[in-house]
Amino acid sequence: MSRNAAAIVTDMSYTECPRWHDGRIWFSDFYTYAVYSAAEDGSDLRVEADVPQQPSGIDWLPDGRLLIVSMRDRKVLRREADGTLVEHADLSGHVGGHPNDMVVDDQGRAFIGEFGFDLMGGAPLQTANLLRVDPDGTVTKVADDLWFPNGSVITDDGTLLVCETFGNRVTAFDIAGDGSLTGRREWATFGKQPTEVELEPMLAQVVVGSDGCCLDAEGALWIADATGARVIRVREGGEIAEEFSTGNGVFACMLGGADGRTLFLSGAPDFHEDARKQAREGALLSTRVDVGRSGRP
Repeated sequence: MSRNAAAIVTDMSYTECPRWHDGRIWFSDFYTYAVYSAAEDGSDLRVEADVPQQPSGIDWLPDGRLLIVSMRDRKVLRREADGTLVEHADLSGHVGGHPNDMVVDDQGRAFIGEFGFDLMGGAPLQTANLLRVDPDGTVTKVADDLWFPNGSVITDDGTLLVCETFGNRVTAFDIAGDGSLTGRREWATFGKQPTEVELEPMLAQVVVGSDGCCLDAEGALWIADATGARVIRVREGGEIAEEFSTGNGVFACMLGGADGRTLFLSGAPDFHEDARKQAREGALLSTRVDVGRSGRP
């Protein structure tokens, strides 16, 4: 089935981490250094938070306060009820690169991935950690040896799914009552783990560059393929049930809208920092799909 994704918000730099919340689509824009929200059709665009050190993952605590990953100073910020931003957690002693995507469970525990290495500087890959930030700001490493842990969701039965962008897989964990992760396993596999760690030859071995993702009510993942300029719908095991191209790079996706069947997409020509800083070619797009959203975020 072919799908047409239309731009609903334009003139952005590099949109990331779209989230449907309180009847609006929220997202970060890396190089305008802000978190935005808009109506389902992209109208009524609002700046929700200014984040000078570059916003990435966003999600909400059970009491409705917004959490934001601030990449360059390696912190998690919290937006209080009056709109002020305060430090929620300091990740700097726990990461080898920029912290990135995030999902928050129903107890307010945030699971956060990180780069692990200087991606934009062209350094060779180093495996990365997955962190848990508790509601009181305590930071705990809950998994390691991940090949760029990125988009993450929590299923209704308490399974954490993590896209490993450069590892050709989605990895699953069971979330224990104390927030620790057990039962590590491959949920979907797209190819062999790359043998190269230098960026260009490694990218040539990436079959699906699984970036941002979201879960639908049939238990399938929509995944933005950051290296393939496409969006794929994946079933457990790795079967690609559907795919479509946006004609441009796509780096995150999220189901939402009034009926949960609008798929929002973060699009840009590429993910290279210097190029994205110098242009306003990023956009938020949307299309309609057949199965509504499930899980968190």
